Amino acid sequence: QVKELVLDNCLSDNGKVIGLSSDFENLEFLSMISVQLMSISNLPKLNKLRKLELSDNRISGGLEVLAERTPNLTHLNLSGNRIKDINTLEPLKKLPNLRSLDLFNCEVTTLINYRESVFTLLPQLSYLDGFDADDQEAPDSDPEADGDGEENDDYEEDDLDEEVIDDEDDDDDDLEGEEEEDGLDDEEEDEDEDGEDDEEDEADD
Repeated sequence: QVKELVLDNCLSDNGKVIGLSSDFENLEFLSMISVQLMSISNLPKLNKLRKLELSDNRISGGLEVLAERTPNLTHLNLSGNRIKDINTLEPLKKLPNLRSLDLFNCEVTTLINYRESVFTLLPQLSYLDGFDADDQEAPDSDPEADGDGEENDDYEEDDLDEEVIDDEDDDDDDLEGEEEEDGLDDEEEDEDEDGEDDEEDEADD
């Protein structure tokens, strides 16, 4: 039943990660970052695997294993490996569903016309190193989460608007309070003056 398996930083034994077998037949995501893999020849058959993370290993070739063991792969990350030539990627042509390939920090990325060559070699690819052939960045992989984010933004803006309105109401209340106090002060002054006039009249009498 396991669909995702992360084995990052687990040391491999002669290119084999202990415990990883074809028993994981429902696996859709497998991450083996920095496990000192020199070869993927011991990768078990995982027919349902979609995403494979193999960055920061020592892989320099032997990619034909992927078409045989992971035929439905859509995302492959080989960043930080020892891939030097475009021809090394040729076996990936046999992965018809491959849409995204990452080769950051591989020597092959320093070659002249690297991006054009890879897109020509692998026409099924939509994104190489996070960008398409027209240098447009790959969209976020979780648009539903983005949608929720927009709703939250709207919600927060509404809250802010209400707070601003409340603040304005408070300001108005303060002004009214000050005006009432001023009015009271004026009335008290008038009463004091009237009292003084009455006292003067009594003194005259």
